[in-house]
Amino acid sequence: MGSFRDLLVFAIVMLSLPASFKRPFVGLLVFSWLAYMRPQDLCWSFARDMRMSFYVAMAMIAGWWANERGRRAFATWDVRTWLMVLLGALVLLSYAQARDQAEYVTRYLFEFLKIIVIALFTSGQIDSRERFRNMVAMIAVCLAFFGVKGGVFGVLTGGATILRGPGGMLEDNNDFALALVMNVPLLWYMGSSERARPFVYQASRVGIVLTVLTILLTHSRGAFLALVATAVWIAWRTGNLLRAFGGLFVSALAFLAFAPRSVLERMSTIGDTTDSSAMARLQSWKVAFRMIEANPFMGVGVRNFQSSYLNYAQLARVDAKTTYVAHNSYLQIWAESGTVAFGAYLLLLLSVFATCRRVYKMGVLRPDLRWAMDYARMMEATTVGFMIGAVFLNRGHFDLVYHWIALVTSLSSIVGYHWLRRPEAQQAGSRSGSITVAGRSRFGSLPAMVNGATPRWGR
Repeated sequence: MGSFRDLLVFAIVMLSLPASFKRPFVGLLVFSWLAYMRPQDLCWSFARDMRMSFYVAMAMIAGWWANERGRRAFATWDVRTWLMVLLGALVLLSYAQARDQAEYVTRYLFEFLKIIVIALFTSGQIDSRERFRNMVAMIAVCLAFFGVKGGVFGVLTGGATILRGPGGMLEDNNDFALALVMNVPLLWYMGSSERARPFVYQASRVGIVLTVLTILLTHSRGAFLALVATAVWIAWRTGNLLRAFGGLFVSALAFLAFAPRSVLERMSTIGDTTDSSAMARLQSWKVAFRMIEANPFMGVGVRNFQSSYLNYAQLARVDAKTTYVAHNSYLQIWAESGTVAFGAYLLLLLSVFATCRRVYKMGVLRPDLRWAMDYARMMEATTVGFMIGAVFLNRGHFDLVYHWIALVTSLSSIVGYHWLRRPEAQQAGSRSGSITVAGRSRFGSLPAMVNGATPRWGR
């Protein structure tokens, strides 16, 4: 069985390479499948250790160069994509002056730079509503596979703990749980937008229930808090607060009534500063601030937090007998790569909300853009989930976040393109007092409404 799986995954990837070269978007879908569903980690033989995503990435980028260069930009340039380039450059500079440049540090650096390149490439490839929908569906289905699988496992075993994720960026159970939290809004809003297709709507709701169960069984308290914040955000954005918060209240009662005892005991320790895990986090945060104070501009170097830990623990007057990671994505970026990198990282995340607000308002004013409203709300809620979870987890270089931010740029550009192609709708808007014929509104100029992205396409 193991050999069959290896052969199957290997065959799918190898057969996809010609299509990835001819149509790079196909390669991007395959790359995302390998990144988020991790089929190679479900194998047991040669396919498990093959760098399949590297082969796909080379095929799709070479295909863009050969077939699409001049017709489709490599990236869509707006505030987010420039911030990603800036952050990548600052991380590279922090590596150049880092004391520890061991092989594992270098490998980590190149993995992060690869994440940035793929995110930029995604922003250029996703240039239509259909492509956007397909990419979001690919991510949602891949992560839902593990959410449903873990939920079924939990039901069959009576609530057994999930100790680790499938592999790659999702191997640690905390990272795995955070990715599933980010997927809950995808399933919620995709289901809501597919009410005309009952099977899709019902499947999304079942997927959410099982995914939430999987998150709880990882015993990740950071992910639990992120899940609660995401649920509250979605409820607030529904517009029907009484009904939404009533649903949350019922869900909370169901959690208390049916959650496994081990989960309830674990979550009850949230806020307990005497807990060993909480103590380790507080200790790491204290050391991180000492690193920032001593290295405010360039940080201690990417992936150098642990190797520098003991030296700065003395300055922080922490009795450290072992080393820890930052246990906080913001402090990780700040301590390792400096204050400017930290600022770029925060702006990158916060820009999502400004752009989604603009996209949502354009959808309100234009019936043909109503489809974008659910996507705008989805992307807000997903970002909220990550930002809360990032307070407790060391995921400053989390693949999914940068990929997701690139999709925000794509959504902004696609919607902006369609907006500019319908001047008659702008005239109609001017009569309602929201938009002028010249294409300006109380939210600023139309190019500003899409955060500086100049739309060139948008089939």
